Amino acid sequence: MNLYVGNLSRQVTEDDLRQAFEAHGEVSSVALIKDKFSGEPRGFAFVEMPAKAQALAAMQALNGYELMGRSLVVNEARPREERRGGGGGGPRRGGNDRRRDDSRGRRRPY
Repeated sequence: MNLYVGNLSRQVTEDDLRQAFEAHGEVSSVALIKDKFSGEPRGFAFVEMPAKAQALAAMQALNGYELMGRSLVVNEARPREERRGGGGGGPRRGGNDRRRDDSRGRRRPY
């Protein structure tokens, strides 16, 4: 079972999280999420525990638990939502944005 752990202190390490969760059962992996540009922790992590009963016990015990001065938020991780590629290059709303110039520089309906 994959658990989301939020409201983390910037000083928390993956080892700190592993130690806290291992008190409740086996931990498969710990992923402390970091900003891809700065490398700084983003304040949340994912902890994977293979046994659902142990994961539920850890979730109940550690949700609200204070770690390094911060009260943890622990719940079942939700699947990542699909992100639509951005950039949009379409016409803007309003004004005459729905028209384009023809080869002679004249405005024509879109």
